[in-house]
Amino acid sequence: MKTLTFISLMTTSVACLGSCTNPAASDAQQPWIVDRFDDIKVIRYEVPGFERLPLEQKELIYYLAEAAKCGRDILFDQNCAANLPIRRTLETLYLNYKGDRTSDEWKALEKYLKKVWFANGIHHHYSNDKFRPEFSESFFREAAASVGMDRFPADFDFLCKVIFDPAIYPTRLNQAAGADMLWTSASNYYSNVRQHEAEQFYAAMAAADAGDPCPVSYGLNSQLVKEEKTGRLYERMWKVGGMYSPAIERIVYWLEKARDVAAEPQKQTLAALIDYYRTGDLKQFDRYNILWLQDTVSNVDFVNGFIETYGDPLGYKASWEANVNFVDSAACRRTRIISENAQWFEDHSPVDPAYKKKVVKGVSAKVITVAMLGGDCYPATPIGINLPNADWIRKEHGSKSVTIDNITYAYDRAAHGNGFEEEFMLRPEDRERIDKYGKIGDDLHTDLHECLGHGSGQLAPGVKGDELKSYGSTLEETRADLFGLYYLGDPKLVELGLVPSFDVAKAQYASYILNGMMTQLARIEPGKNVEESHMRNRKLIAEWCYEQGKADNVIEWRTEQGKTYVVVNDFEKLRELFGQMLREIQRIKSEGDYEAGKALVEQYAVKVDPKLHREVLDRYEALHIEPYGGFVNPEYELVERDGRIVDVKIAYPANYVEQMLGYSRDYSFLPDRN
Repeated sequence: MKTLTFISLMTTSVACLGSCTNPAASDAQQPWIVDRFDDIKVIRYEVPGFERLPLEQKELIYYLAEAAKCGRDILFDQNCAANLPIRRTLETLYLNYKGDRTSDEWKALEKYLKKVWFANGIHHHYSNDKFRPEFSESFFREAAASVGMDRFPADFDFLCKVIFDPAIYPTRLNQAAGADMLWTSASNYYSNVRQHEAEQFYAAMAAADAGDPCPVSYGLNSQLVKEEKTGRLYERMWKVGGMYSPAIERIVYWLEKARDVAAEPQKQTLAALIDYYRTGDLKQFDRYNILWLQDTVSNVDFVNGFIETYGDPLGYKASWEANVNFVDSAACRRTRIISENAQWFEDHSPVDPAYKKKVVKGVSAKVITVAMLGGDCYPATPIGINLPNADWIRKEHGSKSVTIDNITYAYDRAAHGNGFEEEFMLRPEDRERIDKYGKIGDDLHTDLHECLGHGSGQLAPGVKGDELKSYGSTLEETRADLFGLYYLGDPKLVELGLVPSFDVAKAQYASYILNGMMTQLARIEPGKNVEESHMRNRKLIAEWCYEQGKADNVIEWRTEQGKTYVVVNDFEKLRELFGQMLREIQRIKSEGDYEAGKALVEQYAVKVDPKLHREVLDRYEALHIEPYGGFVNPEYELVERDGRIVDVKIAYPANYVEQMLGYSRDYSFLPDRN
């Protein structure tokens, strides 16, 4: 499986998105929170330093930002084939309904639409479960009839079944052991294809190219289809002239605008990306990736394309995403120091020497300010990026890592004073360390995870990198997290001037174990197992370390005044356990040991204690904490005078609904069925 590089909400705790105990008072005091509904808070992020950029960089950001908004429909359709017609049906109702908008059923429909916008579809963006509407089907049908049925898709009755029947498309991504993960997942990466058929199809492609030192990422940019009559399997390529062409044509249009104002070497990089979009040739994609990662001088940078494979249970197909950013020069000191010492970290890693890189190549890392989010980075977004994903490119050319500082700042600001630590952290000394060192611990863990963790280690001869199949995403995030956790407590960080003492590691360790074993359960519905890869990886690490450290009481469950707490008693020993686990996870990846990886994930990362789960949910509910958060984007406007561009203005909208409706109006290019 490709190395998965985006981490979602890797903050001190899931409470990073919480609100104060009195939500109404909190909103008055926190104007950057623009909306809250269900389990979600929508935040406005700022783009400090944009006004000071040179005009040519502002203009470049504008064009790249437009390209980032043009692929929104692609992600909706990738997540489920019914998403686009359902979204448009709901939007038509929202814009045209003349009935009572104060009724409970209307408010429930409005909340449902907000959730669909946020998740880019009808399944929760994190748990993958289908949303349950809190309005009745009779109300929905009556509301549609009052607007006029001619305004809605011809298959309105089927869309009603999709919305209201829990048995239809129940989960976007099913990774349950023993299930046909394609047949039981709602994602639209495969059409009429069974799991074993897809595995055989791509295994044959890989076998045909056996021995190629530069293998492409098979299946990355296509839908795999099985013809009903003949049984023939073929790929529908995502490119100009292929599947998703109307949206990709608009993306290319704005990328060409960006190319025309970009300086070298970025002009060449953009040209390569455009060529890839036009041809769908994955060799061109690799060429673009190499050019992109070798460009370490451009102040403005971007991600645009079919990148991450979290949404495909087999790890082949990539969701569409975009990110536009520029360098935060003042914050780059720590990533520069980490990058300059990459070889030291690799040499001193606790993994088997056979699986260490003898020479670390091309590690570049920086702190960035994001200027626009799109596709699978919007509204919920990662806070760190490490690309490209192909193992052979990482080995031969290196990788590029970023930490997104204005997003972490926005999360941190929104979490201020939410009462989480007082509720879930038992010991005052842990709370004090987190208050003092939590932000720097989070930032450094992200830096180490992205800058070095994903790029560390090497595969054994003959191992391709996709042997771990559906467990690859979880195990890769586990590997990168362990690398960061292990080195966060290394005296080398004090020597380098990155931390004042081991107390920074103590703060991060305490919050990480608490989150992995307990508080992240707030994100799961009662009766469900853990499915999302990042949640699985955190649970895997925390539960494994708890089990392995039992004899020394390294981690302990405590009950006080009827409430459950988890505490770390021996931080030094916990760091040793992180190192031991990192050694084994790297071995599993390097050797492609599927059975060992499966055993670890299934034993430690999946099952949920229902009693503990209920307690966590009740305690969260009492705090009015939303466990998820995302963002509204800024808006940019070209300023022209006498036929030429003289400036680009930035504005910060504070209305989530208006932005979503505006995007659906101005950046929706695909038909209902693709």
